[in-house]
Amino acid sequence: MIYVKDANLNLAWNEVNIGGNIYGGGTSLEVNTGDWRLLIPAWIEEKCKHCMLCFPTCADSSIPVKNEKREDFDFKHCKGCGVCFKVCPFGAITWEKEDK
Repeated sequence: MIYVKDANLNLAWNEVNIGGNIYGGGTSLEVNTGDWRLLIPAWIEEKCKHCMLCFPTCADSSIPVKNEKREDFDFKHCKGCGVCFKVCPFGAITWEKEDK
């Protein structure tokens, strides 16, 4: 029998999930996906008019809203896709190279 070592757990080859199959739902809120990005958005609060155009376009729920006003980015989940930057009509979101 061939075994695969996985975090101190020995599994036989036929006990390993087949690659590419999805066995349950998930969201970006459950997984830290912020390490994937190369560019990082920067929010310029003084320019922001809280029009909320950026909020519904964020596929990763990385723009928190409190009391009907947006807050700074949730960088734990932001993948740096750039949609918020493109949709902001006030120039309140810029792009910077992220120093990791």
